[in-house]
Amino acid sequence: MGKTIIEKILQKHSSSGKLEDFIYAKVDFCFGNDITAPLSVKEFKKAGFDSVFDTKKIGFICDHFVPARDLKAANNVKLLREFSKKFKIKHFYDIDKCGIEHAFLPESGLIKPGELVIGADSHTCTYGALGLASFGVGSTDLAGAMKEGKLWLKVPETIKFVYEGELPAWVGGKDLILHTIGKIGVDGALYTVMEFCGPAIRKLSMDDRFTMCNMAIEAGGKTGIIAPDEKTVSYMKKVNPKTKIRLEKSDPDAAYKEIIKINVTNLKPQVSCPHLPSNVSDVDKLKKVKVDQVVVGSCTNGRLSDLEIAARVVKGKKVKKSLRAIVFPATPNIYRQAYKKKYLEILHEAGFIISPPTCGPCLGGHAGVLDKGEVAIATTNRNFVGRMGHPESFVYLSGPAVAAASAITGRITHPDEILKRR
Repeated sequence: MGKTIIEKILQKHSSSGKLEDFIYAKVDFCFGNDITAPLSVKEFKKAGFDSVFDTKKIGFICDHFVPARDLKAANNVKLLREFSKKFKIKHFYDIDKCGIEHAFLPESGLIKPGELVIGADSHTCTYGALGLASFGVGSTDLAGAMKEGKLWLKVPETIKFVYEGELPAWVGGKDLILHTIGKIGVDGALYTVMEFCGPAIRKLSMDDRFTMCNMAIEAGGKTGIIAPDEKTVSYMKKVNPKTKIRLEKSDPDAAYKEIIKINVTNLKPQVSCPHLPSNVSDVDKLKKVKVDQVVVGSCTNGRLSDLEIAARVVKGKKVKKSLRAIVFPATPNIYRQAYKKKYLEILHEAGFIISPPTCGPCLGGHAGVLDKGEVAIATTNRNFVGRMGHPESFVYLSGPAVAAASAITGRITHPDEILKRR
């Protein structure tokens, strides 16, 4: 019997060379951020470790509470900087060099198809868009991996999602994954790999593919993955021209836990309502919902194409009076590109505040926290109770087009409504 793409990757990384229920797997790259990595460093020290497995295969990406929101946040970054200096870890990145980890690592060229990557953050599943095995782990697991370069993994089963039909206007990766989570629930892919494929997936840009894999965890998935193709190769040549790309794909006779087919032809822009990503509705059904804040950005939708879409929607318009609208470009590189292409200028003239690259309000960190009773629509990935601030606030999730349109009207809005005004 054939193997799935994830099984092929994991077998090649298995210390025994065999694909068993549990494997001791060799890691190609491991990392943490300014919240999770300090915990790993403390466990590393507590265990008495005095060396790391490879100074070039460990990363610390400071992105959650930066620019530092308080003394504790500043201390966390300082701790990682000093640890990196002591152990000569090459890949330490502060706010001026990285931005949001799950956008920065792919664009940095540090990870590539066919690899095994682990990160102390649940949205590490994002990198499956490159055709690699990427898993979120706990801070203690990261500490062990920093020392040994290996970790124990239970080999997950795979659910195959086949997307058929033609993508309608304004429908992208965010809409596909929200629709999918709405269909199967927040535990519908529990500890399984979500393999995304089909004609509609092949037409998606890399940005949209990152968005889909990013939210696999919101369905309980161990990770998401898309078999690499010519778009993947083109992307990798751009970010790392010297890299040797190993392309894997599932065998035709591979065994799946389940195969789910989804026709996207009549799909409308999707919105996830409070307080679960699975509470999904068509945008047209929510046009009476008023919002106090709009957020465009995050590791889910803070890439260049997302900012282009938002700018296209709001060009020549003004943000609704008294509404707070914030844009978070995911990395300094994306910020620079958006500046050169005048996307940020358009958004600023419309009334958006332009933030430096950071996770910011996505996890209720800073730079846009909600108060009691306030409502936000955001291109982020979670809308749990209290996720963006007060436990009695409300977060709706959408793609950049719906979020941008909603900033103009002050209520959840289909982008076509804005464009008809011109």
